[in-house]
Amino acid sequence: MKFFLISDNIDTQLGMRLSGVEGTVVHEPEEVAAALDEAMSRSDVGVVLMTDHTVKQCREKVYNYKLTRKQPLIVEIPDRHSSSGISDTIAEYLREAVGIKL
Repeated sequence: MKFFLISDNIDTQLGMRLSGVEGTVVHEPEEVAAALDEAMSRSDVGVVLMTDHTVKQCREKVYNYKLTRKQPLIVEIPDRHSSSGISDTIAEYLREAVGIKL
């Protein structure tokens, strides 16, 4: 099973491609929906990674797939432009798991 990325950012796609994850860059809600439909129809894709901005563009479709399909799994990821505080979250996980405070 493969990972597939749906991103609105070329930098995120490039970084994922360097680690062997193929994907596509989309900007309009119609493009996001079409890319998601295509990824969900592929039998070789086990996990669909979507940046938080692309999920916001077609949230209802994403949640519908999450509720009705077991595979592939859809995972929302932050990109470098996100304001989700991912570094704070990682630091919190480390603090809880191993007792390291960063």
